[in-house]
Amino acid sequence: MKLMPLSLAPRCFGGVLLLLLAQPAAAQKYRTAVGVRSDGNNYGLSVQQVFLPQATLDGLAMFAPRERSYTMLAERHFGILGPSLNYYFGAGAHYGNNRDSGDFWGFDGLIGAEYKIAFTRLVVSFDFKPTIEHGFDDWNRFPTALSLRYIIVRKKRTGIWSKWE
Repeated sequence: MKLMPLSLAPRCFGGVLLLLLAQPAAAQKYRTAVGVRSDGNNYGLSVQQVFLPQATLDGLAMFAPRERSYTMLAERHFGILGPSLNYYFGAGAHYGNNRDSGDFWGFDGLIGAEYKIAFTRLVVSFDFKPTIEHGFDDWNRFPTALSLRYIIVRKKRTGIWSKWE
């Protein structure tokens, strides 16, 4: 009978220990987050609510000197290196009013990344949100934006770590 070389034993033990302690990765560490969003020209509010294990609804109210718009997006999140760093994509629709050209509406796409800052209740995200417009001077836009949200409702912990929360 051949024995395992001693140099492989610690690696195997560490791998087995990791498998025993590992939990499935979740895409987010929160249920509800509220914050601010800016693309440089528009500033506004963002409210994000988890409605499925890796999906959120994101409501945006954006304001500029001559324009107001309201957007609802459905987003799908995917963890990168655990639940603190995510990428996401989604789609939605918006409605707004421009003082010069009147009411407009359209469809939105979205792709971005978010990071939950360790030991805080803050989430920072950066995204690209192209839009198709109807009733506006420009028929499309390609803005990028930065959001900072505060976690109001955290995700419940499960597994062996739940007793230390």
